[in-house]
Formats: sequence, structure tokens, C-alpha cells
Amino acid sequence: MAAPDPTHTPSEDSVWLTPESLRVLAHPLRSRLLSALRRHGPSTATDLATLLGTNSGATSYHLRKLESVGLVQDTGEGEGKRRLWRAGSEYHAWHPSDFEGDEDSETALNWLTRDYARHFSEQYDRWLDVSTTWPTAWQDACGSSDASVLVTPEALESLREEMWDLIERYRRVGQGNPQARRIAVYAFAYPLDLDRPPADTSRETSR
Repeated sequence: MAAPDPTHTPSEDSVWLTPESLRVLAHPLRSRLLSALRRHGPSTATDLATLLGTNSGATSYHLRKLESVGLVQDTGEGEGKRRLWRAGSEYHAWHPSDFEGDEDSETALNWLTRDYARHFSEQYDRWLDVSTTWPTAWQDACGSSDASVLVTPEALESLREEMWDLIERYRRVGQGNPQARRIAVYAFAYPLDLDRPPADTSRETSR
């Protein structure tokens, strides 16, 4: 789906959100349209509307909005008015600091990140509903875990970068194997001591 990327390394598989693209993406239907195209591959507005339970007119409008900022693309392979759309990248990334002081963008980012948290909860609940119908090997391999670490912001970024590198190693390891399935891997990092925010030393060091 998406993640704040500690590496900020350009890739043909990713796009870095700008204030404009962030504000376009921060919309319930647009966020789901992009996710659907990434998950299911190229599709028409009509098929996406059926999948997401909306109408094709609204779907076409929001696809064009996503196209305007490069998040989706017209493949040019559709027939007549049935344009075939695809995701412009496999994932998108950002740093919250990119939008600091831009009230509209900060509001959009707050909505988008909360929407991703809701989406995770919904999808994981769906897995729990059907998990016992899957082979036990898959039940054992999937699941959730949590841990706490005592780190500085710099160490946390290093940790996340190492985790990202590991995920990249496994991104297509099952390609061509009929037993392989696509697996969602989420990583949430947040402070536990919410009532003890540290002093902001970045402003002091920048002077």
C-alpha cells in the first residue's frame, strides 16, 4: 500500500508524494481505487466500480484526478470509452516533514494515515474470519507480533531501513511458484510514552 520510506530512494516501483498528490489521494474512493489497481492489476472504471460498490461515472472522475498527479495511468489498451487503467507505481512513500507548515497537506496526511490504519484493521479481521479454512502451514506463517525498542530517531530510521531492505529481498521470491500467495506486511512504529514528548533539538542544531 504505502509507507513513510526512511531511505527516500527513487525507484521505478515507487512514487514520492508531493503536497498536490497527497491532497488528491486523501479521499476515500481514490485511496481504494489505487489500492485495487495495485492488487488486481489493470482494470476499467466499470469493473472497478463493480468491485468497490460505486458507480462508473464517479469512478472515472476520480481516476482522472489520480491520473493528474501520476498515481494512475491510462494503459492505452482500452477499447472506445472503456479506458484501461493501471497503478502508476507499486507503492508510494513520504516523510511527514515534507508537509510541515502546510495546513491543508497536514490535514490530508492525518486523514490518509488514519485511513490506512482502518484499512489494516478491516483486512486483518477478514483474514481472521477465514484463517481456519487455510492450511495450517499458512496459519503458522501468518500472524501478528509486537515488540518495543529503546531508540533514538536516527536508530529507528536505521531499523526501518533494514526492515525495508529485507522486505525488498522477498518481494518477488515466490514468482512463478503456484503455491505462493501475496501477503500483506505492515509495520507501525509509534512511541509508547505518549505523555513524554522529547524536546525538539532539530531547531537548535539548524541555527
